[in-house]
Amino acid sequence: MPNINSPSPLWLFDLDNTLHDASHAIFPSISAQMNAFIARVLGDATTPASPELVNAARLGYLKRYGATLLGMIKHHDVNVADFLRQTHEMGELRQMIRAERGLGRLLRCLPGRKILLTNAPARYSSDVMRHLGLGRHFTHHIAIENMRVHGQLRPKPSKLMLRRLLRKHRAAARRTILVEDTLANLRSAKQLGMRTVWITQYLRSADPVSGAALPKMLKRPAYVDVKVKSVRQLPGRLHRLR
Repeated sequence: MPNINSPSPLWLFDLDNTLHDASHAIFPSISAQMNAFIARVLGDATTPASPELVNAARLGYLKRYGATLLGMIKHHDVNVADFLRQTHEMGELRQMIRAERGLGRLLRCLPGRKILLTNAPARYSSDVMRHLGLGRHFTHHIAIENMRVHGQLRPKPSKLMLRRLLRKHRAAARRTILVEDTLANLRSAKQLGMRTVWITQYLRSADPVSGAALPKMLKRPAYVDVKVKSVRQLPGRLHRLR
């Protein structure tokens, strides 16, 4: 069993827009499928809800709960498995994936255990990791279905879920590093005492709720310890994470 006082860090890696470019083709597909699903749920028996109503619900739930799915569960009694299956159907996934070369060598060289921590569903994220060839570098794969606290779904940026993860893996927050593209998740991790790394190269908007355009220069927030374009730059920044 890992020692909580071990000097080696525990790395928590996000998947989409961290280890690969989901904005290229995957996110547009998920977005369209999610809009269609929400339109069916919010519409009547014959007519889907309007795009305006769908966008208001989707972005409102994202802003209020941190994940659109949580709002759909709370207000529309949506089945989690149905939602995840119907919003992550990728018929040509291999052709949709864009990623840098050399990620396997990078992960192998980083000291410490590594856990994949993604708000994506297990089947989709497992398929992506298989195509990337990176699964063997991670001791655990935690998908959104596994992010439950007291029986309730608690995906990132839930601090309850992150605390439970630290306890389960006997990891001190100060020795845990979250590598992410999503600032809200990094903020929660930092509030618990974790180290934080912001990956920026695949970002397409400054705010997923407003859709605001990215500024030319991305300012590093105080709760981000290291800002890098690519995970391949991590070895050169390890001194900032100690």
